[in-house]
Amino acid sequence: MSQLNLLPWRELRRKEIDTQIRNVAIGVALLMGIVVYWGYLYMNGLLEEQGQRNSYLEQQIKKVEKELQEVNRVKKRKADLISRMEVIQKLQSDRTRMVKLFDGLAKNLPKGMYLTLFEIRGNKITLKGSADSNGTISKFMRLIEASDIFTTPNLNVINIKNDKGLRVSNFTLKFKFTKAKKKPGKMAASTQARPGGGR
Repeated sequence: MSQLNLLPWRELRRKEIDTQIRNVAIGVALLMGIVVYWGYLYMNGLLEEQGQRNSYLEQQIKKVEKELQEVNRVKKRKADLISRMEVIQKLQSDRTRMVKLFDGLAKNLPKGMYLTLFEIRGNKITLKGSADSNGTISKFMRLIEASDIFTTPNLNVINIKNDKGLRVSNFTLKFKFTKAKKKPGKMAASTQARPGGGR
């Protein structure tokens, strides 16, 4: 006796459709999982690549910062050397000038006068001292005016007092120190002062 399938064909069809839908859903889910996983791997790869780029950039930035620090050290060293060279050049140029200054003061300082303060700022000189009379101070000022390295003497303060029974004139004198130059009329004055000048 042959076996007969008594189930209705619609029920079988519905089961087949359900099976197909389930298979399609599972396939779609697997495909979506694969896509998501691939996207995850792809984004991780991009993030890792970007991280490597950032790390490289940070290393380069640190390298450049070290080079900048070295450049700044070199610049500072250069500025220090230039400053020292300028000081040395200034000292060398002022060496003969200072010799002339002190030599000129020693030659022009008259007897009866001594100095208690000597101050120089640039080409401005301030002297403080004492003299045995106002005439001695006047003589010193005339010598300053006649000198070829000193100009514009200016007597600011003069006080007269008794020091151990002697009359002493305290003074403050300011004048300028310039490059040596021949003053017009100086030769004529020295010639006139010489007895029988020109003979």
